[in-house]
Amino acid sequence: MTEEVNKSAGSSQGADLAKKLTVASSAGIFIFGIVMAILGAILPQLSSLLQLDKARAGNLFFFMNLGMLAASIVFGPLVDRFGFKIFLALSSLLVSLSFVGLAFSGGYSFVLVSVVILGLAGGVINGGSNALINDLHPSRRAAALNFLGIFFGIGAMLIPLIISGFLHQLGLRSVILLAAGLSLIPFVLFSVFYFPRPKQPQGFPLKDIKKIASSKLLWLGAFILFFESGNEFSIGGWLSSFLQEKFQFSLNQAALVLSGYWFFLMIGRLVFPLINRLVKREAIVFFSAALALVSVSGLIISPLKGLAVVFALLTGLGLAAIYPTTLAVVGEQFPALSGTAFSLAIATGLVGGMISPWLVGLISQHSTLQIGLLVPVFSLFLIMVLQLILTKKISSPPVKENQQ
Repeated sequence: MTEEVNKSAGSSQGADLAKKLTVASSAGIFIFGIVMAILGAILPQLSSLLQLDKARAGNLFFFMNLGMLAASIVFGPLVDRFGFKIFLALSSLLVSLSFVGLAFSGGYSFVLVSVVILGLAGGVINGGSNALINDLHPSRRAAALNFLGIFFGIGAMLIPLIISGFLHQLGLRSVILLAAGLSLIPFVLFSVFYFPRPKQPQGFPLKDIKKIASSKLLWLGAFILFFESGNEFSIGGWLSSFLQEKFQFSLNQAALVLSGYWFFLMIGRLVFPLINRLVKREAIVFFSAALALVSVSGLIISPLKGLAVVFALLTGLGLAAIYPTTLAVVGEQFPALSGTAFSLAIATGLVGGMISPWLVGLISQHSTLQIGLLVPVFSLFLIMVLQLILTKKISSPPVKENQQ
């Protein structure tokens, strides 16, 4: 598909196609932001209503990520073979239906089923939207993927913001149903817009897929995503509960801080492409991870409410550039099979997103959330180590052998 878009890029028709699909992908990733944030935002009230302990609450994150993982493993080869349209449209509809199921769930089992389906559909939207943007903007992948991440931040920020301001007036069910209604927007866009033909309509080139899977550079990037996905799920999922546990924040106050965390993540993804003009992206990822490590550590040990809020916001800023910039590196290496490469990388990331918040919940069940949040501190340190190795790998000549 990349070649087809590139050939028509100079024409008004090609430019119009790229703009429409960028709008649709932005709407899709906006909904994925809601998917990512909603469980953490409603978790305190959901735990109270269903009388969930921290271990069972952590299981919700685990199984939602398990659904995302399953979707991410299969979506790449499928979209390379059959195209993006049907999978993105159908997944958007399933997200909406999952929100409806979550809104009317009367017990833990029903909530669990809803979040698994939410994870499956959200995983396809996340991977498909990122891979599509990667194909549409081959000359500026990092900037385009960071720009896409802005809409992720808007979606992730929206639901906590609504909860902090209008939960008592609207009620939890109405808030979730609002998310269901918004999810129909990308469903409509993906359904009506034309998509270019699949990149591999004759079948899967197994030799090339094997080459991708054996790439050391791919797996270095994938394991950065492993730890980063875990960080975003852990902080986004447990921040509200942590602020309530340690500082006795009200539900509205904690949701407002969570919204601020996602807002600063969005701001970071807006600013980092500008910084990338002056600083190499490898350095941006390293120093972003360092900022996030200091910020999460400060959040954990802070004795003051106000200082904890500042550290929470800076954590969002620090995490912002890591995921989309690393995806851009992966996309550059394998442009002919970007869906498959993204599938492997994102699936690996989601394993981390599945394990990390579950591990935080398990540790917290036997200790405190203050101790549980040491998990992302350790993960950020490992991201810095992996990024140094990845930087060396990119700058060495053998990397060119893996390029398609």
